[in-house]
Amino acid sequence: MIKRSRGTGKKQAQTINSETEFMSALEELCHEKGISSDVLFDAIESALISAYKRNFNSAQNVRVVLDHKTGAYHVYAIKTVVEDLEDNITEISLADAQAIKSDYEVGDVIEIEVTPANFGRIAAQTAKQVVVQRIREAERGNIYDEYYSRSNDIVTGTIERIENKNVYIDLGKTIAILPFSEQIPDEEYEYGKRIKAYILEVRKTTKGPQITVSRTHPGLLKRLFELEVPEIQDGTVEIKSVAREPGMRSKIAVFSNDEDVDPVGACVGHKGMRVQAVVNELRNEKIDIVKWNTDNAKFIANALSPAKVISVAVNEDEKASRVVVPDYQLSLAIGKEGQNARLAAKLTGWKIDIKSESQAENEEYDDNMELVEVTGEESFSADGDI
Repeated sequence: MIKRSRGTGKKQAQTINSETEFMSALEELCHEKGISSDVLFDAIESALISAYKRNFNSAQNVRVVLDHKTGAYHVYAIKTVVEDLEDNITEISLADAQAIKSDYEVGDVIEIEVTPANFGRIAAQTAKQVVVQRIREAERGNIYDEYYSRSNDIVTGTIERIENKNVYIDLGKTIAILPFSEQIPDEEYEYGKRIKAYILEVRKTTKGPQITVSRTHPGLLKRLFELEVPEIQDGTVEIKSVAREPGMRSKIAVFSNDEDVDPVGACVGHKGMRVQAVVNELRNEKIDIVKWNTDNAKFIANALSPAKVISVAVNEDEKASRVVVPDYQLSLAIGKEGQNARLAAKLTGWKIDIKSESQAENEEYDDNMELVEVTGEESFSADGDI
């Protein structure tokens, strides 16, 4: 049992820099910054112990009590009552203890007030430093929690500076880093320009939260459409998959949970306004919008938009397909440097082998493939076809 003694001297309760005002300011800060007052008081008490030992060359085991209502504080040395004194730093003789209070016994742990008369200034400065530090830590913690909860979401900020090819974006409360590897090729980043980016990673560091964002991630395209298309926001239309070659061309596959709502038309918008808003944000990246279909053959045919498909042969086990297109559509289906076929393969998750009609006539189908005659469903092409 710990017993407390006020000692023989006349010790008056000390105050920290106008106690009432200090406590009012402290409570207001705690409320404003979202910090628990108990956590802050505990931190101040621990800091005052260190300050006492450092400034008064004390090796004593001490405890600081800080009144949470008034701000008054007391420093107590903790000592064990012993018959024969061996260590006057941690022990007190039974005779000395009973001189303070007659009912002390050997083995009692008592607290003797040792608050220095001139400790007020040190206490005030220490408390101020701790408050500032804890507020800074709390703000960093709040920022980390806020942006960590927004991982895989879009943020909007202003370009603050460019260093070593990295773009630093001011988000208001903190700075996000857009690494060179996450930048759209050939996109120009100018000081003061507003920009949207996708939150890629949020990490805790000794200097606070580090937020890494991307302009190339497929998630950015998906989130941009969510911002522009109310039917996606309310769940009527779903984006099933996205394939991107940043700065060049992208494809998205969409599906409607309401048969009366056209998913492609919803994403395109009146006179193409919705899709154009996304294109403008991505610096004129071309975007194809196609219908997702549970029938893999139809989905593959849709994914090759703007090319028209005659038939699709599929091997479900190997997720491999053979697509036949009209001779005049072969180059369109493959795309410049194979881009259209490559994006369609990413979008569907299938291997796609494209043949012209004349090529297909001279080749036999794999016995493991099921041939399906298909007609492409309505889609929107980045080149303006719908």
